[in-house]
Amino acid sequence: MASLYPSDYEKFSAPPPQFGQAASTGIPVSSSNQFYTESSHSNTLIQTKTRVPWSSGLCDCSSDWKNCCITCWCPCVTFGQIAEIVDKGSSSCGVNGALYTLIACVTGCTCCYSCFYRSKMRQQYMLKKSPCGDCLVHCFCQYCALCQEYRELKTRGYDLSIGWHGNMEKHNREVAMTPMPPVVESGMSR
Repeated sequence: MASLYPSDYEKFSAPPPQFGQAASTGIPVSSSNQFYTESSHSNTLIQTKTRVPWSSGLCDCSSDWKNCCITCWCPCVTFGQIAEIVDKGSSSCGVNGALYTLIACVTGCTCCYSCFYRSKMRQQYMLKKSPCGDCLVHCFCQYCALCQEYRELKTRGYDLSIGWHGNMEKHNREVAMTPMPPVVESGMSR
């Protein structure tokens, strides 16, 4: 008995379209549909969001003296706090800070590790590359870059001293304490 449907072999063994022939799209070639163009169908346009500038400059370390001093004497603490927030709590401040210290002791070049988190942070918050690439910023201005990232997260409402989970609990408490507007039920209408 013959089947009306082609076999799998017949479906996939058709020769590819020759050069100059249009690919089979299901739209007639003579279609005058004003909303369809071949390029819009075959190439997906990905709209990118506009990048925003950092909330503070790279050399604005004096705006937060406490963090500036901590970063200068013990950058592993600042890096650990930043990494925990950027990782959204999947890694702890202590683990990231210890790994940063280990890399500093073994290689002396922590910029390879810390620039990864700067890039990740820029992607999450759609920040511009400023003043140059992430690796260059961390390679030549490590402490200033860490201070800038710390200030950016602080500006966005994070308290880096309590970590990711502490910030989420704080946020949930604030949402729970927010009074809900009264619900007004509509009466009968004619």
